[in-house]
Amino acid sequence: MLDKGQQPFYTDVNVLEIWIWKAKMIKYLLKYRPAHIFDMLKNGNLDPEINTDSFKNRLVVISGTTSGIGYETAVKYASMGADILCINRNEEKSLELCNLLRQRYKTECNFKIADFSSLSDVHKVAEELKSMTRPIDVLIHNAGTYLVKKNFTDDGIETVFQTNYLASFILNFKLKEKFRDQNSGRIIFVNSEGHRFAMAGVHLNDLRWKRHCYNGLKSYGTAKTAQLLAMIKLVEYFKDTNVTVNAMHPGNVRSNMGQNNGEFYKLRKRILVDSSIRPTDIAAEALYYLGVEKKLEKISGKFFNLTKEEIPAPHALDRDAADKVWGKSLELGKLK
Repeated sequence: MLDKGQQPFYTDVNVLEIWIWKAKMIKYLLKYRPAHIFDMLKNGNLDPEINTDSFKNRLVVISGTTSGIGYETAVKYASMGADILCINRNEEKSLELCNLLRQRYKTECNFKIADFSSLSDVHKVAEELKSMTRPIDVLIHNAGTYLVKKNFTDDGIETVFQTNYLASFILNFKLKEKFRDQNSGRIIFVNSEGHRFAMAGVHLNDLRWKRHCYNGLKSYGTAKTAQLLAMIKLVEYFKDTNVTVNAMHPGNVRSNMGQNNGEFYKLRKRILVDSSIRPTDIAAEALYYLGVEKKLEKISGKFFNLTKEEIPAPHALDRDAADKVWGKSLELGKLK
C-alpha cells in the first residue's frame, strides 16, 4: 500500500512513455536487417585493402595524433611522402612526433594545439585552418574520448558529445567553404560500430542525460550517431564537387581510449577486450586507403568497417534526424 500522498512510480505518463519507447524499438528492429549484423561480425576479422600509391607533398590534417590510431596514421601518411598537420592537446608529444616524422621521412610536420573539450579552442584552430592558402588534401577526424561516468565541459556540454562529435562538426562547418573553393579533398571520420548502441538515436531534448540513464556505450554511441547524421548533410553540401565525406570503423585495435576511467575499467578492458585486440597499424592502413585510393574518388557518404563498406544502423540514416542534429549543432557550436 502507498502512504497517503505518495505517488506511484508508474504514473500514466511513465506508462505512456514506456509504450512509445516499445513501439519505436519494434519499428527500429523491423528496419534492421539481420544481414547487416552478420556483415558487421564477419567484417571484424577482415584485413584492410592496401594502397601503395605515393602521397608526396600532399597535406593531411589529423586530430589526436599523440597516441593510438592517430599516431600510426600520421606515421603511415608521412612514410608515403605526405606533409602532416596535427591537432593535439599536448604540445610536448606533438613536438616529439613531428621531430620523428621529419627525421625519419624527411617530410614536413607541424601541429596546432587545441583541446576539443573547449569550444574556444576548437573555433580558434578552425579559423587558423580556414585561413591557410594551401589546400587540405585529407582531413581525418580521429580525436575522441570514452567515459563511463557522466561529465560536462566548461561549455556545459556532455564531454563525450562535445569531444567526439561537436568539435569535428565545428571544424567541418568552418572549413566547408574552403573545401568547396578548392574543389578537392577527402574528409574522413574515425567513427565506430559503437553507433549501434544508441538505438533510440540522439536525444536532442536531453543531451545532459537527465531523463535517460547514462552509460559509456550509449554516450559514445550517441556521439558517433550524431557524426553519421551530420555526414548526410555534409555530403549534400558537397554534391557536384570533388570533395568526399566518409566514415570508418577502425576495428578492435589498441588505443588509449578510456584509459582515464580508473583501474577497474582498465582491468575489465584487459579481460574482455584486449584478448582479441589487433595491431593499430591496421586502422592506419585503412585510413590511408580511404584517403588515397583512386577508386574512391567519387565515393561519398559511406560507412566502412576498415575498408569494407557496410550499412549503418537505421537511426544513423534518418534524414529528418539529420536536419535536427545539424540545427542543434549550429546552436551548441555557436555557429551562424
